[in-house]
This record gives sequence, C-alpha cells and structure tokens, in this order.
Amino acid sequence: MAVPMLTFIGGAGSVTGSKALVEVGGKRVLVDCGLFQGRKKLRQQNWDPFPVAPESIDAVLLTHAHIDHCGYLPRLVKLGFKGPVYCTDGTQMLAEIVLPDSGYLQEEEANYANRVGYSKHDPALPLYTRQEAVDSLESLEAVPFDHGVAAVEGVRATWRKAGHILGAASIDIELEESGSRIVFSGDLGRSTHPLLLPADPIGKADFVICESTYGDEEHSADDPDDVLADVITEAAGRGGVVIIPAFAVDRTEVVLWHIDRLVATGRIPRLPVFVDSPMACRALDVYRAEAYAGSEEVRPELRGNKLFSSIEVRETRTTDESKALNSRRGPMIIVSASGMVTGGRVIHHLANRIGDDRNAVLLVGFQAPGTRGDALRHGAHQIKMLGRYFAVRARVASVDLSAHADGTDLVDWLATASPNPRLVIANHGEPEACEALVAATEDRLGFDAVVARPGERIRVD
Repeated sequence: MAVPMLTFIGGAGSVTGSKALVEVGGKRVLVDCGLFQGRKKLRQQNWDPFPVAPESIDAVLLTHAHIDHCGYLPRLVKLGFKGPVYCTDGTQMLAEIVLPDSGYLQEEEANYANRVGYSKHDPALPLYTRQEAVDSLESLEAVPFDHGVAAVEGVRATWRKAGHILGAASIDIELEESGSRIVFSGDLGRSTHPLLLPADPIGKADFVICESTYGDEEHSADDPDDVLADVITEAAGRGGVVIIPAFAVDRTEVVLWHIDRLVATGRIPRLPVFVDSPMACRALDVYRAEAYAGSEEVRPELRGNKLFSSIEVRETRTTDESKALNSRRGPMIIVSASGMVTGGRVIHHLANRIGDDRNAVLLVGFQAPGTRGDALRHGAHQIKMLGRYFAVRARVASVDLSAHADGTDLVDWLATASPNPRLVIANHGEPEACEALVAATEDRLGFDAVVARPGERIRVD
C-alpha cells in the first residue's frame, strides 16, 4: 500500500489560497479550499488547472470561513468535486454568507470590467457565480467541536477551537492504520481576542502544520484604543469621514467592540457608525445571536449579552443605501469590506473620499504585499481603483486589530504539543515569516521544523 503523503497546493510561501492534500489508503482529503488573493500572480493561480482531478478528492475539511480558506470551494465543485465538506457549525453559518457574496462580487467585478473595458480579457468572466457558490453549500456537513468524525475510511478528524473567528478550528487528523496524527492549525487567534476564547492546546501530534502570518512579528503592546480615539476624534473635529476597511467576518465585530468601548468611556464622540457590507451585516447577525445564546466559543463575560450596546450601528445592506452614503456629510464612521482594499464597497467609498484631507482611512490589520491596503500603509500618494488613479490626501493610519496570533502566540501554541512532534511545518505566511517561525520553534522548543513549499510532497506515516 502506498505510504500516506501530504502535498501543499496553496498557502505555502504566501498567506493565501490555503489547500493541503492528504492521501492515504487510496483516499484523498483536502484540508481547506482557499482562494488566492492579493498579488496578480497569486490571483491568476485560481484559474490554473487543479493539481489532481477534483472528482478524485473524497472529502474536504475546512478550518474556518475566511475566503482564503474556503473561497475556492465553489470552483472545486464546478470542476467535478462531489464529496462532503466537513466543518464546524460556526463555519457553516458563515460560509453560507461569505461564499455567495464572493460569487456575487466576482460577477460584479467582471461586469464592471466589461462595461469600463479595463480587463485584458474579452469578455471578463467570474471564477464562479453566486448561484454556483449557493449550489456548493449543499456539500457542507457541520461537526461539533471535539467530536471525531470518519472523514473517509481510515482517516478520523477532530475540530478544536482556534479562537480566530467564530467557528474557526484547528483540525486533528488521525491516520488509523499508521497511528500518525497530523494537526493543521488553520488560522490561530490572538490570546487577547476581545470576543472569543483562545485556541485549544494541541496535545498529541506527529506532524503540526502551523500558520505563520505573523511568524516574524509581534503585535504592538500599545493600546489600539489610543490610535482609534486620535484618528476618529481628529476627523470628527474637521467634519470628516473615517473609512475603516475591515474584513466582513470577525474584524468588523472587533472594530465595533473597540468603538463601542470608546463611546461608553467618553473617549470619542457618539458618531453615526455605518456598516456598509451586506456580508458584514449578515455576519454581525450571527455574532450577535451566538453571543446572546451563550456560545462556547464566546468569552464567558459576553455570553447572554447584547453586543455593541453603546453605539447605534446603522447597517446599509442595499446598493442604493450604500450609494446614499456618498452624498452624506461627516462626521461619521464607515466600516466596509474588504479589509485589504482588494474589492467590495470600500473601493467606492475610498474613490469618493480619499482625495479630501478632512477624511481619514484607518487600516486595522494585516495587509498582504501587493494589495491596495499595503500600498496605503506604505505611504502611496496615488492608488489605482476602478481602472483610475486617485490622489491620496486623506490621513492614513494603521492600528493592530489583527485576529491572527503573533510570533510569540504561535510558539506558545506549538509548545502545547505533548510529546514533542516529529516535525513542525510552517505554512500560510510570507517566506520571511515562515523562516522566522521555524527558527523560533527550533531555538525555543527544540522541535524539528521546516518551511512548506508549493507542490512539495511529504511522507506522514
């Protein structure tokens, strides 16, 4: 019988497109099914032929519902995958929101490119449509935390809390014939996440595949509320608008938590707060409901309570409501997706407001190289959006509200493996971040560690 193998299809050498293939006993299990985002060279990989026949994959296991971990699923189904997709309840609820939205945004982007004529392709096409995304949801099967499931014959998978977003999990995979255990971290949350409990320990593992988004960085010890209060108060004093590009799932909730606390303590004025993203509004519904229902993932002090009770969150769900914000004067706050300014309604808000020095743009997390958010963070004077260049005259500031574990958090999590794993593999990070995590893991813990490489195959028996 062929030996069990692990192959990195995505999420190796970059922070996006996470996909890892486990092959054992003639079965194939794909762990995560992420969309490549960011640099054009990465995005183009979404159109490449899949390395194995999609119909030959027996099951998909999702760690969480961010697009770089689940957003390729409609494409995989479109290409012939017909198996089950296992995930937690929270991931299923959020995937039912983010995947159709992803299909819709891709259709809109293709339609706009065709109207304006800035695409090199004629006609520009979406990777998948909204309806194809909706159809792919029929494959989802929810699994409780800490409950093992036979994903395929000879492979048992268990989901543990990862504390990154609602439903996020690390996945413990046991290969029953060899007894080997492979733990995929997924994306790990910060131990200080204001809404969610931190990640569960690893326990026994032979191989640990660990994300390294912030493998070479430490989150600032500064209080993010100080930056938020300064930017919001200054813009409000000028009658300006604060635009906060934020991921629709979890980051929006964290931003609102901080604004709510600043208003409650009198550190910022009570301003209109608009959440302008249909996906973010629906995700907000899920977070509110889960907190009020006392979800086991939510911090105990928030269970049974209504979130964000000190502010009036105004949700703009329709296109007309979003467009109406363009004619509204400040001061006000607009929280809109996407978090790296790669698409979504925030593009239109920036196109309308970034040239006015009364306004401010507040970046609230990791900005992948090659994204507009990264360019803004590094002081770009001109930003290309919607096929045109726009002068950057608004104040641009950054605050660290990332939902990702930093270098210390990652090594602390790896230290919960007992006994020592045979190998730690750093993935889902830029090369420097992966190398830094490997070095820290070897130096501090004495574990053998390597960096994942695209297309690399590793024995896991």
